[in-house]
Amino acid sequence: MSSWRSPRSESDSTSVADVGYRYENGERLPVEVLVFEMDPDHVAEFCALDHEVWTLGEAYHGTSVGDPDHHIPFLSKEVWLDDAHPGQVTLVFVWESIEAWMLLGDSTTQAELQARFDAAFEYEVRLVSAPHEDSSFGIHRWSRFERL
Repeated sequence: MSSWRSPRSESDSTSVADVGYRYENGERLPVEVLVFEMDPDHVAEFCALDHEVWTLGEAYHGTSVGDPDHHIPFLSKEVWLDDAHPGQVTLVFVWESIEAWMLLGDSTTQAELQARFDAAFEYEVRLVSAPHEDSSFGIHRWSRFERL
């Protein structure tokens, strides 16, 4: 078995373009995880509407697309589907800070976005898990490895 060593120290948080990847560690970025279940026939519509209402609604809350002074409060959002569990949708946000996340977590903003979503999505959907709440918002990203 061969031993592989990175050409950089593990504490580096820089791109290593010559080997085709970027590795960052030592982060403490809050992560929000939401797991929903619905009829598998409605997953594509749910995902499209989630993007339109929730992702863009939170990304551009209080401003508009193209505003040069706007700052999106989360670093990324991913939607995961599991073929072994049709109808299950997992949403994963990585926020820049707990403060940025909580600004959008206020009840007025959440109620407004939920009303927009509910008006457009007529099917039953159930939140089955929110692990970040079970851990008192303690889930966080420590490191990231990505291919360039």
